[in-house]
Amino acid sequence: MGRENTVEEALNLLRSRLCNPSFVFKPLSDSPDSNYSKLKFIISSSVTEACNNSILLLGPRGSGKIAVLELVLKDLLLEFPDLISVIKLSGLLHSDDNCAFKEISRQLCAEHQLLFSKMASFDDNSQFMIAMLRECGLAHKTIIFVLDEFDLFAQGKQRVLYSLLDAMQSVTSQAVVIGVSCRLDADQLLEKRVRSRFSHRKLLFLPPSKEDLQRLLEHILSLPVDSTISHDYAVEFNAKLQNILADEKFKQIIITYMDSDATVNHLLRFLFRAVSYMDLGSGFLSLENFKTAFSNIQRQPKLECIKVLESLSLFVIQFLLTLGHLSGLDCSILELHILVCMKRLEVKEQNSYNFNSVMKEYKSIRASFQMSEYYAWNICLRAFEHLLQRELICFTDNRGQNQSVEFRPAKLLISSHELQQGLKSYRSCPAILLKLMDREV
Repeated sequence: MGRENTVEEALNLLRSRLCNPSFVFKPLSDSPDSNYSKLKFIISSSVTEACNNSILLLGPRGSGKIAVLELVLKDLLLEFPDLISVIKLSGLLHSDDNCAFKEISRQLCAEHQLLFSKMASFDDNSQFMIAMLRECGLAHKTIIFVLDEFDLFAQGKQRVLYSLLDAMQSVTSQAVVIGVSCRLDADQLLEKRVRSRFSHRKLLFLPPSKEDLQRLLEHILSLPVDSTISHDYAVEFNAKLQNILADEKFKQIIITYMDSDATVNHLLRFLFRAVSYMDLGSGFLSLENFKTAFSNIQRQPKLECIKVLESLSLFVIQFLLTLGHLSGLDCSILELHILVCMKRLEVKEQNSYNFNSVMKEYKSIRASFQMSEYYAWNICLRAFEHLLQRELICFTDNRGQNQSVEFRPAKLLISSHELQQGLKSYRSCPAILLKLMDREV
């Protein structure tokens, strides 16, 4: 019973860590060159030297911009408890000027125990903000404005940004404006009058390096040896974990998974699922846990469409046999031929092609490899149209809607890897198609 409780405690600890951004991003904050250190230096300098600053945190969603900012603010609020006031706005909620100034006034009133008036006008709230900036500056208190989805504030007349940055030009004000955006060109969206008042400091949040990734995995998944969890169990757990992290198969899983999205949040979703597959009987993580998580979380809709063709063909076979029709039984095989022909045309850098070009390539393959099967032109066209319906291929533009299907330029919507995986998973796939994909000539 004690063993079961220990395993449950360990599992709950790992899950709680994966849901706690402050814990996750802590090891990435140790380096003096980290964004955490740079951001903390900029803000703390503004507080201690009584100067104004503005900065942008840029990077893809899930890269840890907000998590690192929260870490910095938490540490600074402990270090300067009476010298910092934080105001948070979101472009999704407060991009409207009136709404933004009202929210700023509400938070300032709540922070300084003042009475907030819901009936105050736009000008009243604007003047109140400027007055509070002046009063806080005289009291040597810094107001930190956090503008999440910063690019949404850069739409329209940008009155909120202009008012904030313009008020910061006064020697009596003391404020820091921190914009957070997933658009790397967010500063280019600013009007000239706003840009001239912005400091143009930017911090880029890039995907973690291999070394950072290794440290992150060890930090999240290792059990503490000096906690309520059994010491011997934690030591054995960590030893098995080190073996997994050093396994080349595990490294390949992580590399493949991170190829599509290299952000930390994407990695956390994968780790949470892998941890959830941990065998409670053994009480240890295994390579199979990560393999299972990878296969379940890595959905490939286009690949699934190719697999559906096989199950669809079995249904069609039964239906046609019932009706006594034998033509078109290999329709799904024909569709695979068409997909492979289109991929070959793209490899040959023939970027513009249509149904007729595909049929020409198909005839060339038949002649080269002396293939015995033959499909009528109308059957091939029907298979081509079915691929369009399945959204495995599409027309390159809508300008030729009045043209016949066979003359309109088309393109593939699946990658070479997806097509190859689909062919391998298709039980009745002709061997010649796999050879053609391997050669890609």
